[in-house]
Amino acid sequence: MDQRQQYRGHTIAMISALLVSGLATVAAPVFAENKVTSTLRIGYQKYGPLTILKGTGALEKRLAPLGIDVKWTEFTAGPQLLEGLNVGSIDFGTTGEAPPIFAQAAGADLVYVANEPAAPGGEAIVVPKNSALKSVADLKGKKIVLNKGSNVHYLLVKVLEKAGIAYRDVETIFLPPAEARAAFERGSVDAWVIWDPYLAAAEKQLGARIIVDGKGAVSNHQFYLAARPYAQKHPEVLKLLIEELARTDDWVLQNVKQTTTIFAAQTGLPADVVEQSNGRFSFHVQPISEQVIREQQSIADTFTELKLIPKKIQIKDVVFDFKANSK
Repeated sequence: MDQRQQYRGHTIAMISALLVSGLATVAAPVFAENKVTSTLRIGYQKYGPLTILKGTGALEKRLAPLGIDVKWTEFTAGPQLLEGLNVGSIDFGTTGEAPPIFAQAAGADLVYVANEPAAPGGEAIVVPKNSALKSVADLKGKKIVLNKGSNVHYLLVKVLEKAGIAYRDVETIFLPPAEARAAFERGSVDAWVIWDPYLAAAEKQLGARIIVDGKGAVSNHQFYLAARPYAQKHPEVLKLLIEELARTDDWVLQNVKQTTTIFAAQTGLPADVVEQSNGRFSFHVQPISEQVIREQQSIADTFTELKLIPKKIQIKDVVFDFKANSK
């Protein structure tokens, strides 16, 4: 059985588990009685199931009978998305591992809702195709561009550590993906730490060469997060959203070509870039497990030690408890 077939089975099991635990049950009569029109504001990036869900319109169809509209806002990266969540411009969104840690440390009132499985091949350090740099060891003293506080920030920390290079022994330049790509193309930096689909685009369009990806160094989970006030007030809406994400994951794994078409239309990326990017993503939404909490805590503790965040935080304090917040 290949990985995609395994995920299809796991996704079905996930939906069943949600039903049993009550995560997929919605107090529809309450919505029906109130008949109050509200808006679920979702932040998304150029990757993952949320982008596909937006393209299919399935969530809008699911929520329309309940009087709930959906507003989608695209963000360039996780830190920017979580800033939007923190200031109240969105209610829900998806990011990699590091952004919620930086946001929590800065006082953002967010909660973890669910996550996709590890996808370590979906982020990497790349160099120009003609670069003399061949390994992580060659990065010492070099200029490396990345989006500060994104999942790739932790990747850089871990691969440098593995190679015996101190974090302070490289020159980090912090830029969002579009500006980072421009700097990479100009040759004003030596390497770029980036995630899919920007990674796939750099490979396909620029001939960028991967010197190391996340395999063996990081998990690279994708997390779904919500503003705590919204989650506490509307847990039923989040339950429905998780269920639709599970269905989307299952549909993606059975409809690869259609997924490519939808994703390309939503992002404006060429089909070959989309195919390469999606092939490295893991589709199987699931509740936050104790193992995932431990992994996130390890990342947070590493950032604390490096003084990248100002204080020690506890991940378990911001994992949303659906049972405790059921209506």
